Amino acid sequence: MSNELAREVSFLSGSLNRQIGLLIDRRGTVIMVIVGDARSIFIPSLDFFRAASTRFKGLRLIHTHLYGEALTDEDLTDMSHLRLDLIGALEVHPDGSPGKLYWAHLVAENPQGDYWLIQEPQEPHRLDLNFLTFMAALEDEFTRRQKSRKIDAAEKAILVRLETNPQNDAHASLDELRQLAESCGVAVFDSQLQLRPQPDPKYMVGRGKLADIDLRASQIGANMIIFDHELTPAQVRSISDFTGLKVVDRTQVILDIFARRAHSREGKIQVELAQLKYLLPRLMHKDTSLSRLAGGIGTVGPGETKLEIDRRRIRERIHRLEKDLKSITKSRTQRRGRREKSGLPVISIVGYTNAGKSTLLNTLTQSAVAAEDKLFATLDTKSARLRFPRDTEAVITDTVGFIRDLPAELMSAFRATLDELQGADLLLHVIDAANERFEEQIAAVEKIMEELDIGTKPAIRVFNKADRFADKELLAALCRRFDAVAVCALERATLWTLLEKIEAMLPGALRSPQESCAVAEMET
Repeated sequence: MSNELAREVSFLSGSLNRQIGLLIDRRGTVIMVIVGDARSIFIPSLDFFRAASTRFKGLRLIHTHLYGEALTDEDLTDMSHLRLDLIGALEVHPDGSPGKLYWAHLVAENPQGDYWLIQEPQEPHRLDLNFLTFMAALEDEFTRRQKSRKIDAAEKAILVRLETNPQNDAHASLDELRQLAESCGVAVFDSQLQLRPQPDPKYMVGRGKLADIDLRASQIGANMIIFDHELTPAQVRSISDFTGLKVVDRTQVILDIFARRAHSREGKIQVELAQLKYLLPRLMHKDTSLSRLAGGIGTVGPGETKLEIDRRRIRERIHRLEKDLKSITKSRTQRRGRREKSGLPVISIVGYTNAGKSTLLNTLTQSAVAAEDKLFATLDTKSARLRFPRDTEAVITDTVGFIRDLPAELMSAFRATLDELQGADLLLHVIDAANERFEEQIAAVEKIMEELDIGTKPAIRVFNKADRFADKELLAALCRRFDAVAVCALERATLWTLLEKIEAMLPGALRSPQESCAVAEMET
């Protein structure tokens, strides 16, 4: 900033008793003049200027301060949020002459955790800086730090959780959210936890914490915030407007996983239904079209706005999907009726996601159901015959895994599938005993079982992954405490005790293959 320009702006600002801001590009051209009040200026939208995680806007903001104050927190936050090259505050003396220039710029990720560097204030004409060279070096530093992560994912997220109870294991919840996010192909760069008595109605976390998260995202190149909560539509809009980042909540992540993993027609219908029910109250005025959901000649009513049309299309699609689902449910009921006529008892496997339910089904029945070490690997119900040592048989069914705070939209959409549990004679509650949070997972599963009105059904707790316990006495003590059977679902030799207990709990219902008039076929 030349001495002449500094004097002219300073005298004008002093005479008007208003702050004046100059947006200057890297060639030194004044792009915009902003006139505020005595205490602040309002920066208009800069969306039409360039932006990237490793590049800045190509603009610096120099504005006057009338009361001798240095850079404020608001100044520094604006610099980060708008990705300005730098921000400067020019001191205006009472006689209107210019004083020192206070200035700062952003810094790349560093061990100290600093977001910016505040330089020593100087008179404008004494500031000796080759600005183009300086900014090129700074952007190169941001690029080097972000490339060092070697991340190819398009979506790079910061996880956020608000905890109102300090006694809760909030870090474990964030670890689970990390697994969910990574299952969607998201690269998790950082996680942030805030303790406060109650959620902020507008931003979930406090405004100051959200500003810190925005700064952190700018520094490390994150383009998404994932909240470990279900956000209201208003909160999503407020947080997105404040940070300029994509905002996703926990429910949306789970719905995305289900959409990726559904393979059967029924599963795809259930997931789409859940997504649309989640989307409907969150529709905003956007340019994107929902024409792929419905539309065509005659579907647009006179006088309807784009938003009303989109909502109507979604409601029509929901109605059609619910109708299709009822048809599939009818077929499922008929198959269940045939099984009941065969006289074969039904055993259903339930449990927390990734506890090893599908692996147990495969080992018990020598089936080849897809089993992976990931959350919600199984969405479609699978059934097979289970033959016991006494040459008797039953039908055993694998169901979708449960998770804490299962979204209401999913509970509703998967109701038809979960209703299969109503007809079960016995439940096998599979538990990942090697998980440090297995007690919380037991509570989460049993809470959902209560909601499905199957909490009183006969059940066997199955502690899976017993091979990971070096202390067998501890495992035995846990089994006694929780009245569970320990197994390794990968090893058939460890399942005999479980098979004996199942037979003991279904003695009157078991039949031999010769007595059965039909057998259960594999179902999807």
